[in-house]
Amino acid sequence: MAAAIGDSSRGGAGCRAGWHAATLPVASYNPSLMPLNLNLRPLLAVLLLSCLVPQAHAQRVSAKDRAAADALVQRMGTAEERYRQALVLAGQGDPRAVEESNAALEDMEDVVEACPRQRGCPMGDILATWKRLLKAEVDQAGRPDDEPGDDDDLLDADPALAADVPEAVRAARLLGDDSRHAFDRMVRYNPAIQAGIRRWLTDMRPALMTSYENYQGMRHLMWPEFERAGLPEALLFGILAKESNGRVHATSRAGAAGPLQFMPATGRRFGLGPDGTGFDTRYDARAAAEASAAYLNERLRQLNNDVELALAGYNGGEGRALRVHRQSGGSGFWNASVYEQFPPETRDYVPMVIAAAWIFLHPRQFGVNFPRHDFHPTTIRLARPASIYALTICLGNDTTRDGYMRLLRNLNPRYAADEWIPAGTVLNVTQRISTLYQRYCASGPRADLAQALVSADLNAAITRDAPAGRVAVGDVTPLQEQAAAAPAPRAEPRPAARTYRVARGDTLGKIAERNRCDLKTLARANGLKAPAYALRQGQQLKLEGCRR
Repeated sequence: MAAAIGDSSRGGAGCRAGWHAATLPVASYNPSLMPLNLNLRPLLAVLLLSCLVPQAHAQRVSAKDRAAADALVQRMGTAEERYRQALVLAGQGDPRAVEESNAALEDMEDVVEACPRQRGCPMGDILATWKRLLKAEVDQAGRPDDEPGDDDDLLDADPALAADVPEAVRAARLLGDDSRHAFDRMVRYNPAIQAGIRRWLTDMRPALMTSYENYQGMRHLMWPEFERAGLPEALLFGILAKESNGRVHATSRAGAAGPLQFMPATGRRFGLGPDGTGFDTRYDARAAAEASAAYLNERLRQLNNDVELALAGYNGGEGRALRVHRQSGGSGFWNASVYEQFPPETRDYVPMVIAAAWIFLHPRQFGVNFPRHDFHPTTIRLARPASIYALTICLGNDTTRDGYMRLLRNLNPRYAADEWIPAGTVLNVTQRISTLYQRYCASGPRADLAQALVSADLNAAITRDAPAGRVAVGDVTPLQEQAAAAPAPRAEPRPAARTYRVARGDTLGKIAERNRCDLKTLARANGLKAPAYALRQGQQLKLEGCRR
């Protein structure tokens, strides 16, 4: 009996402690931080009721009751594990996450509701499970801000990145561990790199964030090419951010084009250029990444694996970089005899690429919280003709700030933004865009509105010589009907007939000649009969049929 009472007291204390633990974090709960849309109120209500019900622990527990209580505890543990797996799916953007988490929560609710009615059920343990889950979810949502990392770890790549890079040894050699390059010392002590980081984090922060978002949308196309070449992802991001901000249609005054800015001649050397259909593959993200990786490895082999000089060659010309490298006896980029032989643009380019790469590797150390987006790639087949402009309008901006135009263009570089794409064409999109397309763009009023807006012609708003009056908007009359309904032209009013007073010696013939009159018409108008056409002096004639 004493043991049962002792269990009851522990259960009651656990209920009180568990209730406070469960409710206090929820009071400051921020839905925007949670990876899943969870309805916590029903479960918390059940927890409250469970505390008000007399505890079953105070009663003597039979073997049968203990087995039933153990089954509830086991069921709670299974639901906990299922919920944790749902959090993992949510972090991966898997659409099954919500369904799995809801099912797990329903099991937990059933256990919490059944526990007070079951003799021997340890409510404290049940509430401890809920407390662990709530803490785990808050920790996961707040980790980027709440765990800034130790300053001593500034030179250590994030574990998530290392786990994602099979060629991690090569990446580490290029970005820190290899004594031939001293990349870590440049980042730590070189004022040029520090100044580059400062610029990316101040006036260029919007460009940095835009570059990251654009890169994430194309990562599945670009990163595998660098990975196969044994090059670090951070280097790819740094070049992309500096060259184009992740816009695949970027061009320069010098003629460079694409997300990684290849000149025409260099592009042709590495398989880029017109493909015979009118499309320049320098704008293709995957092809450009493959060419860039090959180009960088070629430079690294020539320049003794010097990353800085390889980047200088990427921007300032491979011939110049190789010549300077040989003349300097292998001195590094920051040696004055090397540095001063490159143009100002290249002197700026190298540290800015390295600075962007370093922020990409260590965002938390610099207070950078890169946005998370669902960029899982998929395709759609157009149900009706559309353009990138029309799709951008009908998709809306959903949870994004700027909408989906840049992502659509980056994933479908062959199409101009205003080009009408035939129905049945397959476009590269993300899962989110696919869902929005089926809802708003395949058919319906928003799709019709988008098409009307894109097709609107400014010249149609300009009217010329329009008749005065009110015009009803949308009241269009076919041209044939307009012609049939148009009133007959009004006859010009005839001017009053001129007169002539007959002078001495006048004849009707002379009068008709002087005034360019038709003789017979003039005679008929004045009642004169042929052949004499007798006139008298002072007679007033009507000059009808006269042209003067």
